[in-house]
Order: sequence, then C-alpha cells, then structure tokens
Amino acid sequence: MKTYGQFCPVAKAAELFCERWTPLIIRDLAGGASRYTELRKGVPLMSPALLSRRLKQLEAEGVVERRRSASGRYWTYHLTPAGLEFVPMIAALGSWGQRWSRRELADYEIDVGLLLWSMEQSVAPAAFGPQRNVVRLELPDQPVSKRHWWFVNDSSECELCLKDPGFEIDLFLRVTLKDMTYIWRGDLALPRALEKGRLEAHGPMRARRALRAWLNLKPVTRIASQRSDAPVF
Repeated sequence: MKTYGQFCPVAKAAELFCERWTPLIIRDLAGGASRYTELRKGVPLMSPALLSRRLKQLEAEGVVERRRSASGRYWTYHLTPAGLEFVPMIAALGSWGQRWSRRELADYEIDVGLLLWSMEQSVAPAAFGPQRNVVRLELPDQPVSKRHWWFVNDSSECELCLKDPGFEIDLFLRVTLKDMTYIWRGDLALPRALEKGRLEAHGPMRARRALRAWLNLKPVTRIASQRSDAPVF
C-alpha cells in the first residue's frame, strides 16, 4: 500500500480506501456479494492475483473478515464493523457520480458481464408472483454467443442462465447493451425506453406490468444530473 507519509487520519483512511479497486470491492460486499467468484464478477478488469492480495490486505486492516462456508468447502468474505463504516462513503460517491459525472458512455466502459451480474444480484424475483417466471433478454448488438440470456425467477431467488433452461418464457426483452446499461444506471427512464422502442417488452400484461418492480432499480438511479451539459438519453 502506498502511503502519504502523514499522521493525519484523513491521509491514513485515504491510504486504505482510495487504493484502486478497493471502493468497488467494498461496494460489492455491501451489496451482498460474499464469495470470491462473485467479487471477481464485480471487478472484471482486476486480475485474480490482485483481488486475492487486496482481500488479504483488507482482512489484515480489519475491514474484511474471512469465514468458512457452511459446507467448509470455500471461504466467504464479509465487512467488519470497520468496513461497514465505509458504506455511507460508497453511497455518497454513487450520489456524486449520478449528479456530476453523467455523460454518454464510451464503449470500453460498457461490459455485458458486469451488467448481467449486477442485474442478477439486484432484480426482485418475487415481482411476478410466487410461481417460477422466466425473463429472456436479447441484446441484438452483441455477438451470437452473448446475445441471449435467461433470468429464472423462482421464489426469492434469481438465476442467470447462459443457455435456454427449457422453461416457458413469461417476458421477452429486446434492447441494445448500451441502452440496457443506460436504463440500469437511471440515465434512460424505463417509460421513455418503452415508448421510443429502445426497449421492447413482449409477454402477458401481468408480466409487462411487473417489469418495473422486477428491475428493482436502485434509489441512486432517481438522482438527477446537475451538469449543464448532461445529455438527454
């Protein structure tokens, strides 16, 4: 860890928190990720070796606690009380980003794996009711191997499938990756996306009506941009 060479508590906290990738790891731990494989999905550009090293560093600093899983076959990671005190800072960073950094995204900032993992973690599977429901997502601008995805909502869990699970489709969504990312970030309002045909939703009325609840967009998406040059999505 690089240091500022100062005794100031701001400097000491920044040495730990402002290290590259650390805020994103804390973000994902606060969002419910606990397994190493889940944390890897949240930082796809971070090397596995660096992630392992950073988790050990955060554990040594008392920010993260490592525990054995119930089966004893793998480790899980959790924020300690010290780590939980960083969570409001993560929320504040997100709010600032929504107000002051909104712009059109560059291609390198859009990642299909990160988006789909975030959706799998955050959607509300019970929005369609207690029975199993399947949402099929088509991203027509992606290569064939990354074009079709299935979200199986069963009870209180959602599972992302890379192959057709063989169940009846309750809701079919068709949207470009960039527009789905803008919807997920709160840049492109869901009603506008549907009205303009940038998002197509096909299925029974009950399923289409449950779409907003299923997406379960985070409160931060409702924060309006304060930039004078903010684009209209």
